[in-house]
Amino acid sequence: MDVPLRFGAELRRLRESAGMTLQQLADEMRYSKGHLSKIERGMNPPTVILAQRCDSYFNAGGSLRRAFAAETEATERKPKPGRRQVIATGVGSLLAARLADGSLLGGAGGEEPPPGDLYQRQLSEMKKLGQTLPPATMLPVLRSQAATVIELASRSSRSARTELLVTASRFAEYIGWVAQEAGDEAEALNATAEAVELARVGGDVHLADYALVRRALVTYYNGDAAQTIALARQAQRSAAPPRIRGLAAQREAQGHALAGDERACGRALDQARLLLAADEGAPGAAALGTTQLTDPASMVAGWCLYDLGRPRQAADVLERECRRIAPHALNTRMRYGFRYALALAASGEIEKSCETARELLAFMSVAPSATVRTDVRRLDRAWSRVQGNAAVRVLRPALAHVLAVAS
Repeated sequence: MDVPLRFGAELRRLRESAGMTLQQLADEMRYSKGHLSKIERGMNPPTVILAQRCDSYFNAGGSLRRAFAAETEATERKPKPGRRQVIATGVGSLLAARLADGSLLGGAGGEEPPPGDLYQRQLSEMKKLGQTLPPATMLPVLRSQAATVIELASRSSRSARTELLVTASRFAEYIGWVAQEAGDEAEALNATAEAVELARVGGDVHLADYALVRRALVTYYNGDAAQTIALARQAQRSAAPPRIRGLAAQREAQGHALAGDERACGRALDQARLLLAADEGAPGAAALGTTQLTDPASMVAGWCLYDLGRPRQAADVLERECRRIAPHALNTRMRYGFRYALALAASGEIEKSCETARELLAFMSVAPSATVRTDVRRLDRAWSRVQGNAAVRVLRPALAHVLAVAS
């Protein structure tokens, strides 16, 4: 991107004057080192949030905010993008340009659609794409669109700005999820922290509670039952909307299942069902958490049964719920399909486990997922115990190939 160096040069000057390395600043700001490096070199655009945080941190007297404003003004004076430039920079840049010149405003009856709503719809479509595209393909596009929304917010009226910042927070939250799917826990947590800050500035104080749910997922995949339960309970003690508390209760149930506490797991699942049933959702807002499951609490219950050492019951529930997943939702089908195959293998139904996994292994090359690979490795270990089985002998090399390519 052709971004003036004023902001980046000033940021570097302040950092070096403070005797800080780029990594130290990245740790303080909860950004990746690579992203800040590109901002300092003018390759990535800064955001108003970063300018404000660094101004405060370095006690710079507003110098970074002034540099940000100067770069924003310079960007606005540039010619509007032609068709080739739009193709190169992405649909979000085109949308921002059209919003700026008013060509998307003034719909039927002279009504002006709120810009945040336009980007909410865009995010919804990108989540659908994320079901079938590799995380490495999705991340740069998502980062670009999030930066576009933040830039537009910085140039909007106060009422539009708050809506756009909340929308940007939803982009950042989804970036965190996709980063986790790419196997980058650090970026996943950094993006989630950025989402919380954007939401707070936009007046949405509850995304911080959902961030606890996201952190609990990381600890769950790391096998830390106690921390998963603690984070999930912390999220439920808040005044967050029912959906966030319901998702937190689901995560608590998973933590209890990991710890082998069936009674506590059941109580948490009952609470999750009650809260999710009470959720009405904010009109036009992007839903947090998965939107691809008809009954997420039942699907989670199936996987909890596996963690509780009841694979036969787990397989029955997972089979029923997997049939309700839409065909286009490849990532979701892989995630729960491999868990169903794992439950079958643990139940002794090896041939049916192999049959279930066969189609899913082909999907892994289309939409690879670090979290799904966790369950694929578990399936590999389960099959290794019956490697003399004819179906396993045929299919296990394909499974090993998927794991080798992903590593």
